[in-house]
Amino acid sequence: MIEIYIYWISTTLLSLLYLASATMYLFKREWVRQALADLGYPATLMPLLIAVKILAVVAILLRINVSLSDLAYAGMLYHLLLSAFAHLNVRKPSGALPAAICLALLITSFVTQNAARDVPSPYVQVAAAHSLTSR
Repeated sequence: MIEIYIYWISTTLLSLLYLASATMYLFKREWVRQALADLGYPATLMPLLIAVKILAVVAILLRINVSLSDLAYAGMLYHLLLSAFAHLNVRKPSGALPAAICLALLITSFVTQNAARDVPSPYVQVAAAHSLTSR
């Protein structure tokens, strides 16, 4: 029962952070353009990031298809890792903190999803088995 609460709390917080980020990209365009430029990314990436952030949240929350939901988790994982490393690369470690927080929420949400959802993800079991055998 506790895993269900952990899943929904972590997933809700992750979703809210992603949606807040997409909203910021929409309403603070110039600031985001400058932030992306400081990290070495083109401003043309903004519309794609907005769409991907919103669609990832929708895919995870609605979970119409388990494979699509797992793909959204994978996309978020890569996005958060790239974001954290981009901030570290330009020597702004404080900018990597939101990505690290989201990464912890993402991992928690992914690992506990099978307890809260009717159709289990086969990748959660694979990840758990892999972590047990690598010890």
